[in-house]
Amino acid sequence: MAKVYIGYARVSTEEQNEARQLESFRTFSEPISKTFIDKCSGKNMNRPQLKAMLEYVREGDVVVVSDFSRLARSTKDMLQIVQDLSDKGVGLISMKEHLDTDTPQGKFMLTVFAALAELERATILQRQREGIEIAKADGKYKGRKPIPVDEALFQSECAKWKAGDQTAKETMQHLNIKPNRFYRLVKRFGI
Repeated sequence: MAKVYIGYARVSTEEQNEARQLESFRTFSEPISKTFIDKCSGKNMNRPQLKAMLEYVREGDVVVVSDFSRLARSTKDMLQIVQDLSDKGVGLISMKEHLDTDTPQGKFMLTVFAALAELERATILQRQREGIEIAKADGKYKGRKPIPVDEALFQSECAKWKAGDQTAKETMQHLNIKPNRFYRLVKRFGI
């Protein structure tokens, strides 16, 4: 039975572009029959396209990623994904690292690269925290600026909510704000 190759790509935000990863799939030695693309952080496994890909693959398939950091950012998650694939009889190939989990060497190196990806993420977060602390000490960082709110519109929409003319959810939708901010403003304005 011929192997079916499935691509998985991920970028951390909607603004980032997955074109580099998709181009690498076009240069892969075998045709990629289907590609799943997530546009969210890899800090955990709660990603819609990752879940869809894991449900889609069948025994004998091979998942292809441009590099392991696209699949997971923690060793634990990486090993869990590989185990889930392995349990289904699905292989994994990382193009950048030239690793194939169907080989013992590939499985070993996967563990090493997963640990390095986790270290990289932790280092980035640590540098970010240190940079914010320095900026705060220099008086250059004051946190996010509050988003302005039209108090009259807020009061008007809340009056409809309090009168029972609309639900809290509808009120939030009309004001285009999320629940936590909505209830903070309700408290602030004494509604």
